[in-house]
Amino acid sequence: MTAQKGHLTMADALVRLARAHGVATSYTTDRGVRVDVAPDTLVAVLAACGVDAATPAAARDALARHEFRSRTRLLPPCVVLRQPETVRLEALGLPRDTEGHVELENGAGRAALDDPLPAGLHTLHVQGPTGVGDCALLVAPARLAVPEGRHWGFLVQLYSVLSRRSWGMGDLGDLADLAAWSGRALGAGFLQLGPLHAAEPGPLTDPSPYRPSSRRFPDPLHLRVEAIPEYAYLDPAERRDVDACVAQARALNDRVLRGQSLIDRETVRALKLRALRGIHGAAPLSPGRAASFASFVQREGDELTDFATWCALAEVHAGDWHTWPADLRDPRSAAVARARTELADDIGFHQWLAWLTDEQLADAQHHARTAGMPIGLVHDLAVGVSPHGADAWAYQRFLAAGMSVGAPPDDFNPHGQNWGQPPWRPDALAAAAYRPLAGLLRAGLRHAGALRVDHVMGLFRLWWIPDGCAPDAGTYVRYDSDALLATLMLEANRAGAAVIGEDLGTVEAGVREHLADLGVLGTSVQRFEYVGGSEGRHGPLPPDQWRQECLATLTTHDLPTTSAWLSGEHVELRAGLGLLTRPETEEKAEAAAERDGWLAELTRLGLLPDGADSEDRDAALVALHAFLLRTPARLLGVWLPDATGDLMPQNLPGTSAAVHPNWRLPVADATGCPVPLEDLPDHPLLRRVTELFTPSHRSRVH
Repeated sequence: MTAQKGHLTMADALVRLARAHGVATSYTTDRGVRVDVAPDTLVAVLAACGVDAATPAAARDALARHEFRSRTRLLPPCVVLRQPETVRLEALGLPRDTEGHVELENGAGRAALDDPLPAGLHTLHVQGPTGVGDCALLVAPARLAVPEGRHWGFLVQLYSVLSRRSWGMGDLGDLADLAAWSGRALGAGFLQLGPLHAAEPGPLTDPSPYRPSSRRFPDPLHLRVEAIPEYAYLDPAERRDVDACVAQARALNDRVLRGQSLIDRETVRALKLRALRGIHGAAPLSPGRAASFASFVQREGDELTDFATWCALAEVHAGDWHTWPADLRDPRSAAVARARTELADDIGFHQWLAWLTDEQLADAQHHARTAGMPIGLVHDLAVGVSPHGADAWAYQRFLAAGMSVGAPPDDFNPHGQNWGQPPWRPDALAAAAYRPLAGLLRAGLRHAGALRVDHVMGLFRLWWIPDGCAPDAGTYVRYDSDALLATLMLEANRAGAAVIGEDLGTVEAGVREHLADLGVLGTSVQRFEYVGGSEGRHGPLPPDQWRQECLATLTTHDLPTTSAWLSGEHVELRAGLGLLTRPETEEKAEAAAERDGWLAELTRLGLLPDGADSEDRDAALVALHAFLLRTPARLLGVWLPDATGDLMPQNLPGTSAAVHPNWRLPVADATGCPVPLEDLPDHPLLRRVTELFTPSHRSRVH
């Protein structure tokens, strides 16, 4: 035990300081090997948290200040309760004769400390011999309601689902049509989407929906232009200008559907913005719609103003906001205030786009629910945002500068991963009572029956990588998971929505069970469901041993399609691109053994006949979906490209656009021919798959 603060070594002070701020000083690999984190990494991560530990003296001083604040602090920044818990001052370390009360959110009154409290973000006030103070009081429901019964639905990336009315990529009109058809004709209970977050405008180097500019607002790129009411009121000359964009977009759309072009977001965005500016400048809003727009702007408040301001500034200055004139890099600067006045028309345009997108999303969810879907749309929340985009600019005081989120090395990624997204600062989030997180959750849940949270382990800890370092030079930073989960549950409860946590890969012991206790559904994917876990590969996990509280699927956007997996095409693809890390014969042998193990399990269960043709991948694909029905999983997801026999993955992790057309492929059939939305109802394989989920077929499968 170290005696005096002044005699602490640099190493001791650094370790104690790191642990005090939730920064791991060591971690255990997926193979069970302990790795000590380098001191330089600890210093850099602490600096990103606002703690100077660059020298022995600085580290000792920072530790002393932290311990002094901990001793003298009356209340933490935020207290978390779950109903029916009440405030217990002694649990907060306050003397018995301390008094207090709770001020309910939105001025709804006050409550005594022992009163049952409604869910919400309230304020706790205390006074006593140790002082007077207040802090945020976050009260969450004890458990989220899960969807009643069992439901199935398609999993889609919206851009990939084109109709003959699209502008070169799937849009919100297509979404409404897909929801209405799959709900009414097929009895689907939900439709899960990839993230619809706003992307960075201008030429995109990374079209991934999982690295957006903003998670707070959806991308107007998804708008169906012709569905905007003001389009109908254009005079003939104005209409000709917009219709010229329509004609160009339809020509692009035809090329995509004929397989002659990839999805070209840049061209689609340019055409839509040209058309939208024409509508915005020419067709005034009716009084009723003007009032609706004003109400939307008021509801969204400063966050919408910041987002629209960033969009307007990005059109002027382009590129990374870190390279803008210095006085424009701070959203609260006088220069930005002046710019809001100078760019008022452009800012209003981007606010209008956000409103229109919100309207069309609401309409898509309305179509889903009126088609009989009990859940409707399931939106997807990405892990983070681009460091160059709107949220990184507006929320910079809540983000860790100079850090990126990623993953440590493992068997699948021996060098680790860097996702290029700045993480939340735990201290700044807590000081703001988690309001920034609540805002983006509220936005994602607004027109949804459920929300999928990508990499749900990020609510517990994230792997931080200092800029300029390799992924293996990072460390874990822990978050207040009780507070983050309470925020998630509060907002989902307000929206009446379910939550699905993507809990694939390495998950700390007990996390899945804890989330299930809270009513957060997990994610189970056939490719990882083996006896003894995904690493053991001791044969497929029998269906009755799958968990109930989850969304069960065969694959994901980051994995090979099921047809490719059954045929071995996924190995051929990686071999042709030079991505294999061992001989092709070994990869093919392992893939074949994995496939044959599953085919044997399907035969054992009577889902495939004895002696079935191993080359009949359509029969195997249908049998695998029947296998999902044998599990107790509450939600069953059908990856739409699987239902059409598509062989190409939407995303091939670890590759660039120069290697594989990630996030730019339309849904296609087994020959690679794109399948438009209008042709889905008559697609033979899709009909075979979806017929399994009708009530009469379900009973035969079981």
